[in-house]
Amino acid sequence: MDKPWSEVELIREAFHYKSRFDGSTMVFKIEFPVTEHPLFPSMVKDLALLSQTGFRVVIVPGAKEWIDDILGEYDISSLYKGSARVTSAQAMPFVQMAAFHSATRFMTGFSGSRVDAVIGNFVRARGVGVIDGTDMKHTGTVDKFYADSLRRVLELGMVPILPCIGWSSSGKPYNVPSDEIAISAAANLGTEKLFIISLSGGVRKDNYHIPDGIETGKKGRICRLTPQEAARVLDANPCGKDGDSRALAELALGVNACKAGVERVHIIDGEEEGAVLKELFSNLGAGTMIYADEYESIRGIKSREIPDLLRLMEPLMQQGILLRRKAEDIQSKKEDYAVFVIDGQIRACGALHDWGEEQAEIAAIATDPVYADMGLGSRIVRYLIDKARRQECKRVFALTTRTQDWFESLGFREVSPKTLPEKKRRLYDHNRNSKVFALDIL
Repeated sequence: MDKPWSEVELIREAFHYKSRFDGSTMVFKIEFPVTEHPLFPSMVKDLALLSQTGFRVVIVPGAKEWIDDILGEYDISSLYKGSARVTSAQAMPFVQMAAFHSATRFMTGFSGSRVDAVIGNFVRARGVGVIDGTDMKHTGTVDKFYADSLRRVLELGMVPILPCIGWSSSGKPYNVPSDEIAISAAANLGTEKLFIISLSGGVRKDNYHIPDGIETGKKGRICRLTPQEAARVLDANPCGKDGDSRALAELALGVNACKAGVERVHIIDGEEEGAVLKELFSNLGAGTMIYADEYESIRGIKSREIPDLLRLMEPLMQQGILLRRKAEDIQSKKEDYAVFVIDGQIRACGALHDWGEEQAEIAAIATDPVYADMGLGSRIVRYLIDKARRQECKRVFALTTRTQDWFESLGFREVSPKTLPEKKRRLYDHNRNSKVFALDIL
């Protein structure tokens, strides 16, 4: 795909997502180390831009590392029960100070972009109590989330910032994990998206074991997962590489958010310029998405989608890799075609033509080059093989001039054109001299 084409596709995707999510509410859970990164001011400007263009933005700042530093500075011990901090009465004032300091960093950034923001007490908390014999003291959990109050703030065009502090009905402060606040905010507001932004680098195949069947893209990044697939990754990595489990904890947080009713969770690297906008306004994204809704599917083509199909196939037709097809050609055999749809947009296609004699041809395989690393073409082929099996075909075949290695990698083997069904054999173009690859199916 040449550069102008890529730019046009990027513009189309941006408009598609702007239209789809305009006016929607999105929660951003942002770890404290991100606020100390040189790209933090740029990220806040991107969040401000979203707010200014009609998106409802909610910020949940993490403060764990800053709390650790503050308590260490004042020589106050900080014990943990699992991943939860045991917050003593002596530590609580410093926890509050650190939590609000973290929130103020966002307030400062939004002010610079002329976006109104407010740090509010939208969380009523209660004490966790005693866990396995350990008194958690001033560590709390969400008792009630004041969603109506938060919605009124959002309707005014303001950005609410929720520090990791909650108050009891009598006004007693508690240290509430920001993870829990983020899930509660996203679930109670019915948000479409929860973003988790950190410097962990995410779960990549060079750092973690990735189970079979889970596709990775460039630099080993997992682009998307269902909650079930994410659980498989967690099961395969009981401990992170060298004991580093931050990325796995983010993955677990995403799974829990989906269980709480959040449709999509996006895990993003805070060290990447413009990562939030890339993740939001493109199908390919810049992070890992855990999706509980219908995000991608392989299905038949609709008549109104034929121009999109031809646009996808055009570069390959120009190169002579695919035979030239017109809209009426596809319309006449519409039932033969299948498309791989990602978030409402066609990213790969293929067709299965039944030629009789219990043989069917796999044809018109095309994939958006941007998605070349994600195995969409092979998934289309597997789908078509299953379709042929359901139609009681015993063999599928493909004619190709340049992709023989790829078909061999899928289990096909080269055969003579003489093995083609009679109807197809009569149409075989000897000048084109295509190689024939076949796969016997049970």
